[in-house]
Amino acid sequence: MNVLLLLVLCTLAMGCGATSPPQPAARPSSLLSLDCNSSYVLDIANDILQDINRDRKDGYVLSLNRVSDAREHRQEAGLGSLFYFTLDVLETGCHVLSRTSWKNCEVRIFHESVYGQCKAIFYINKEKRIFYLPAYNCTLRPVSQSAIIMTCPDCPSTSPYDLSNPRFMETATESLAKYNSESPSKQYSLVKITKTSSQPVGICHGSLGEPQGNQGKIISVTCSFFNSQAPTPRGENATVNQRPANPSKTEELQQQNTAPTNSPTKAVPKGSVQYLPDWDKKREGSQEKDPVETFPVQLDLTTNPQGESLDVSFLFQEPMEEKVVVLPFPSKEQRSAECPGPAQKGYPFILPS
Repeated sequence: MNVLLLLVLCTLAMGCGATSPPQPAARPSSLLSLDCNSSYVLDIANDILQDINRDRKDGYVLSLNRVSDAREHRQEAGLGSLFYFTLDVLETGCHVLSRTSWKNCEVRIFHESVYGQCKAIFYINKEKRIFYLPAYNCTLRPVSQSAIIMTCPDCPSTSPYDLSNPRFMETATESLAKYNSESPSKQYSLVKITKTSSQPVGICHGSLGEPQGNQGKIISVTCSFFNSQAPTPRGENATVNQRPANPSKTEELQQQNTAPTNSPTKAVPKGSVQYLPDWDKKREGSQEKDPVETFPVQLDLTTNPQGESLDVSFLFQEPMEEKVVVLPFPSKEQRSAECPGPAQKGYPFILPS
C-alpha cells in the first residue's frame, strides 16, 4: 500500500511541473510604418501629388501641407513595394490645366482657403525604374466661415464653391466682355466659371464693383492662357519617361486604361476629388452638440485582409505576367509615432482631424 501511494504522488508531481505547448507567435503586420518627415517619404509624397494633379481635368492644383501617414508593403523579390500614403493638402491658385508644379503655386489666401486630405496607393520598382499611381481619392472643403469671421471680420465670406449666386455669373460675363473689348484680335466665350473649352484654354480673374452714386460699374480682369497639350492617358505619370520606350506597350496601356472594369486585379487608375460644404453648414444640420469634423476619404481596392492581386504586367518591358498584392488601406490608429509630419501651414482650421 505504501509503494502504491508513493507512485501516485510521484505521478502527480511530474504532472504539476508540465507546461502547456507554446502558442504560435502573432504574425507581424505586412505594412512597415515610415517616418512622415523623412526625405525619402517626402520625395514619394511629391511624386504622388504631382501625379494626382496631372490626372485631374478640372479644379485647382493641390499642394502638400503635411504627410499624415506613410506605410510600405514590400512585395516579392524583384517586384518592388506598394506605398499607402495619407496626405493633408491645400488648394492653390493654379488651375490643373496649367500643368504647373504644385511647388511653384501659391496656396490660397486665408479667407479663400480650401483644405483636405488625399489617400493614395503608389507603386515603386526602383530596379525597373517604375513609378505608378494605381489609385487615389481626395476630399476637400473650404475653411469654415466662422473661423474667417473670427480671424478676419472684414474678409469676404462667400464660399468659393457656392456658384449658385447669379452675381457670380454676372461678374464673370462682364469681366470677360471687358477682356474681349481690349483684345479685338481674339474673342473668348464663357462656358463655365473656372473652366473653358475654347482654345487656348485659360483662366481669368475678374471683379465687378458698383460704387455708390452714378459712377458706373468698375470692372477689372486679368487672364492667363495655358499652352495646348495633348491629353495624358490615365495611368501615365511624371516618371513614365524613365521607363524604356516601347510604343506597343504604350498602346497597350491606353487600351487597358479605357477598358471598364470592376475587378481589383486590373491596373486601371481609380481617382476622384470630392468637395464637401462649409463645415459650419454641416454643423447646422447635425443633431450632435459639438460634432467632430471628419474627412470621409475612402480608398479600398480590396477589403480582404489577405490582400488581392493587382496586375502590373503592362508596366514592364518584358513580356511577362507580374502581379503585386494590395492590402486594405490602413487606418490612422496604426500609424507610427513619427506621423503626422510637421505642417507647412499649421493653422488648426486647415488641418483635417
